[in-house]
Amino acid sequence: MRQDFPIFSAILEAPFGALGIRVEQNMVSELVYLPPRFTEKAPEDALSEQVMRQVEYYLDDPDFRFQLPLKPAGTEFQRRVWQGISSIPRGEVLTYGQIARQIRSAPRAVGQACGANWYPLVIPCHRVTAAGGLGGFAHDDDENGYHLGIKRWLLAHEGVTAYLPQSA
Repeated sequence: MRQDFPIFSAILEAPFGALGIRVEQNMVSELVYLPPRFTEKAPEDALSEQVMRQVEYYLDDPDFRFQLPLKPAGTEFQRRVWQGISSIPRGEVLTYGQIARQIRSAPRAVGQACGANWYPLVIPCHRVTAAGGLGGFAHDDDENGYHLGIKRWLLAHEGVTAYLPQSA
């Protein structure tokens, strides 16, 4: 049975589950990682269709660069963190501490700002890790949880395989 999710302008099935797309006033207002039980939803408007196309391009080519109108979001501090994250090249990671040093802050505050990211994929917070390992993702640190599985998938998609689970 197909369910309708009116809060999303579109839902795109992805290798890691699904991605909910929200647009308001001709700007992207949020991207949300969703579990696989969410079924694809056709775009409601031209911008939602453009977002879906760009996400598909990224899923085919991790070097794709998003060009989307993002609705201003977050605090001034969060935007500084997100700007630092956006400068991390594909295939590389920085630690929360490295970002914190760049913006003269603390690693825990950087982690909180990463978790508050309204535009995952576009602002690639998956490229930020802990000094001693993968770290959390989307305010989740369950080692076997859904969100850290997405982070591992995205990093591997971009050529960073150090965080893939070790096979027994």
